[in-house]
Amino acid sequence: MMQNNQAIPFNKENFKLIFSKEFALVIIISIPSAIAAEFFNIPLAWFLGPMLITSLASLMGLKTKMPKLVLSSILILLGLYIGNYIDKSLFSQIHQWAWTSLIMLVYIIVSVLIVSRYLQIFSKYDKKTSIFSAAPGALGPLMILAEDEKSDLSQVATSHLIRLIIIITVFPFIVNSFYDVESVKIAEEMIKDQNIIHLILLIISSIILIIIFDKFRIPAALLSGTLFASGFFQITEIASYQLSPNIIDYCLLILGASVGCRFADKTFSEIARNALHSFVATFLLVILGLLAAFVAGLIIDKNFFTLLLSYCPGGIYEVAVIAIFFDLDPEFVSFHHIIRLLMILFIVPLILRIIEKKT
Repeated sequence: MMQNNQAIPFNKENFKLIFSKEFALVIIISIPSAIAAEFFNIPLAWFLGPMLITSLASLMGLKTKMPKLVLSSILILLGLYIGNYIDKSLFSQIHQWAWTSLIMLVYIIVSVLIVSRYLQIFSKYDKKTSIFSAAPGALGPLMILAEDEKSDLSQVATSHLIRLIIIITVFPFIVNSFYDVESVKIAEEMIKDQNIIHLILLIISSIILIIIFDKFRIPAALLSGTLFASGFFQITEIASYQLSPNIIDYCLLILGASVGCRFADKTFSEIARNALHSFVATFLLVILGLLAAFVAGLIIDKNFFTLLLSYCPGGIYEVAVIAIFFDLDPEFVSFHHIIRLLMILFIVPLILRIIEKKT
């Protein structure tokens, strides 16, 4: 079982899943939904279409599964795409990122304290479950912590999943309405005569770093390992490779469908019970995120939507694809979400210890 928790699970079980009926169903329903969403000009169509249809199918009781090996491969490609944004000029801004990271720390602490209190009073969650449910992101690592603390895993997972669906469904429409999207479409131009050896080098070095990062339990190993590898080769000018924007569409489809597949063990009644309070909790986190983005905007010269995405309480990979689609500094957004993951893993156990001492 432990192998399934690896970032890149090379085992027979995961290979077999690629050819399973459950995964075939996911692909069969995802492709038409992506095409339909694109036809109706829905922003991030290849992500939102598959996400919504697979969520619905999973809640209706249809058996859906996303092989971790497929998802891991897709996340490596996304990491390599974001890595193209990393260059030497990036380092001239990094000293300012210390301040935006400090704002992140304050944002997380305030979010956990306010939202967990709301969930305790109105949702009647116990203290531990409310704290895990209130944390702005990091569902995977939080589930492991919640299990150790004997918290209600179903409530924690449902709260985070409803929040994720709300954030990544609503946010693209907001950006689409208030931001000049025409000027930020993913560039269709491809660098000609690219060296395929560079791509192989980038993929192999990324896989090696992911395995090392995963072994040392560095959060979001798939993204952080790939960004580190591609960033290093890009800055040293040893290797670079620009992936086709068409590949990103297929990445979006798999990532969107993988979100929907997480509802496989949930029911409509379970979602309905948690929906109202998850909406309120999400609203509170977004308001706090807006405040954090506003304060960060006083310190660093960045697009407000880039800052808002950086403090957005969504999943790291899901938020990264929104940053890619709207060209909102994906490397800056990804860095802050990795920092947020590290902070949450440090802060949440600390808050739990303080509560235990008081009781």
